[in-house]
This record gives sequence, C-alpha cells and structure tokens, in this order.
Amino acid sequence: MSKTVNITSPQQLSDLLKASKIVVANFFAGSDAPSELVAPLYEQLSQAVSRPNLVTFVKVNAQTQKDVASAYSVTTLPTFIVFRSGSAVDKVQGANPAKLGAIVKKLVSEIDNIDSAEPSGSASGSGSNWRGAALPRGYSDITSQIEVRRSELLNVDSALGGIQVLFDGTKPSALSGGDGQAKDWIESDTDEQLMLFLPFHSMLKLHTLQITSLPPTDDDDDEAPTRPRTIKLFSNKPHNLGFDEAEDMAATQVIELTENDWNAEGTANISLRYVKFQNINSLVLFVVDGEGDSEKVRLDRIRLIGEAGEKREMGKLEKIGDEPGE
Repeated sequence: MSKTVNITSPQQLSDLLKASKIVVANFFAGSDAPSELVAPLYEQLSQAVSRPNLVTFVKVNAQTQKDVASAYSVTTLPTFIVFRSGSAVDKVQGANPAKLGAIVKKLVSEIDNIDSAEPSGSASGSGSNWRGAALPRGYSDITSQIEVRRSELLNVDSALGGIQVLFDGTKPSALSGGDGQAKDWIESDTDEQLMLFLPFHSMLKLHTLQITSLPPTDDDDDEAPTRPRTIKLFSNKPHNLGFDEAEDMAATQVIELTENDWNAEGTANISLRYVKFQNINSLVLFVVDGEGDSEKVRLDRIRLIGEAGEKREMGKLEKIGDEPGE
C-alpha cells in the first residue's frame, strides 16, 4: 500500500506542513517522461522513510495544482522540495536520483537523531509529535489525515482554543506547567455535550482513539469542566449531526469511560471495534455527557490510530446545502 499522499488542494498541503515535522514533495506532470522516470524511486523512498506526523511524502500534480506549484516557484518538472517545520529547506530540480537520494539519506540521519532524543515510555516526548499513550503494535498515528479545514465542532466555548488545538502536535500546556494563557484546549458551552465532525483526506482503518482531557483538579469548583464519560461514534457521515439526531441514531460504537480508563497523562486509550471502522471517510464524535455534575466538558487532544488507505475522491463529503464545487 502506497504511503505517498496525493495533494488535491493548497489547504491539504498546508495542513500536512503543520502536522508533519518533515514533508517531501514531488511536483510532477503525468505526461512528463522525466517525472515518470523517477516516480518508482520516489515511491520506494516513501515506503522506506515515511513516519506518521514525522516524515510525510506527497505528490503534487503541477498541471492540476498550478497555484501550489507557483507558490513554490516550480518551473522544472519534476521538482522535489523538502520542508522542515513548514519551511522549504532543500530543492532538487529535474530527474536527478543521486541528489534526491543524498537528501533522503540526510533525512534518515535526522530521523535517527529525533528517535534517539525522544524519551522512552508510554507517551511521546514534548516535541511536535506528542501523544498521551503508546501506539498499539503495528499501527500508526494517522491524525494528519484529518481535513482540519472542513472539520466542525458544535457547542464549543469560543473564548478558548479552536478545533485545531485538538490535533496540535505539541504537549498540552496543562502538562507543561503552563499558566493557562495558551488556551490550547476546548470546552463545551451551554451544557456538557460536544459534537465533532472529522472528514479525512484518505480512507482510513481506525483501530484506536486517544482522547486527552486535563480539567482542573479543584474539587470545590462545581463549575469547573470535567472529562467526558459517554461518547458515541458515527462513521461515514457526509456532514455533522444535530444533537437530537445523534441522541436517537444508532451509533457505530458507544464508549463508556470510567476513572480507570485515564492514565497519568490524562489520556484514555480507547480500542475500537476494528471491523466497524474499516474504510471510513469521516467520523462524528458525540460527547453525550461528562463525569460528575459539571455542565462543561474539556478536551485537550485527540489522536487517531490505525492505517491510512486510498485517497478519497473530492466532493464525497460536501455538506447538505452546499453546491458542488463550493
């Protein structure tokens, strides 16, 4: 299965540049002989070097994504650009396997240094690929497959962080001794319920859901937010659900969390019914209620664990009321 991501919009590339520490981009043309010549080597490098949220290989068709090619001054095909932390740091013009191989060799060395610097244990370090629990054996962090631009969160307190903080790769400020100024979490608004719609860039096989919730520990504050208790998951919905609709609809899976499900990092590592989450192109996460009597629920981070598959076709997830192409 190919690990290379096909870029179908400028926003998709922008999201990946934020989610992955290193991105290698192949700007090509389908009918161009030099592009076709080096394509098998690029695919081999992608298979060997790709690491979820750390190294991502992408392909950009310069004929159909002219705005993206223009933005990075691509005039020769193929052109390979290496991005580190969102900035272009290396560029190879033309079908030059030797130069491309040298750049990738340098990447491998950098990856090894990152791995050796990251502390061992159940959670990732405090860098740009933080997770609150270990990865299940044989599966990867596929959070970068979330199409953030089209995601939607209902009943959220607008005074705090937006939906994008849930997928932030850094360690939550609540675990880093922050003073609360960062506001890198979300809370429900009028009651304890939240409705989160997540469309994906690719068809996914979802194995595990990791939810981090770090509410204040002041037991005397009845208005303090709490952790979620009951969560309903719905797969392959073309748009977000209404709260009444979700209450009545049969869920793909219902999750009941207890105090024992939360680890020291404030993360619940939730195993899903894998057979129910094969080849899904979206997920709706409905927080039905929270622990205790609080009327607010807090979420700090969400991680999706599983396998990314075939790129979905654009337009399959258009919201009701949208005209095609909008």
